[in-house]
Amino acid sequence: MTMMNTTMQMMEMHLKDMPVQGMDMMLMQECIEACSACEQACTMCADSMMGGGSGVGRSLCATTADLAGTMMRAMLRPNGMHMEGLMAMHTATMTMATACAEECMKHAGMSEDARMCAEACRQCAMACQKMMDAMTGMVPAN
Repeated sequence: MTMMNTTMQMMEMHLKDMPVQGMDMMLMQECIEACSACEQACTMCADSMMGGGSGVGRSLCATTADLAGTMMRAMLRPNGMHMEGLMAMHTATMTMATACAEECMKHAGMSEDARMCAEACRQCAMACQKMMDAMTGMVPAN
């Protein structure tokens, strides 16, 4: 069994206790996976730029890695979900992932790390947008 399957099984056991009811667990899993991949790619890309490259890109990668990791961990805490907070976090993660993807694409011709980072950031931004679209209109359980 993969770790993600284990994680989703654990979350599904607590669905009835979640303050936000009706979450799409498949979309949540996709978003968690995309945020994790983004965090890892951005960390590796920032590290590969340490010997050169853009200081802006390095900073964007590092900040995006931090936000993606925080977003992922927030989704792994189903009992502490707060709709407005999650929406704000998704927006911030999408904004930084999009900015990082754009910056890394400027260096993609010279760096495979940058190209891969840009793709992971795009996937993260899309997954966060899908999650936000699904969450729109949900109300916390009473």
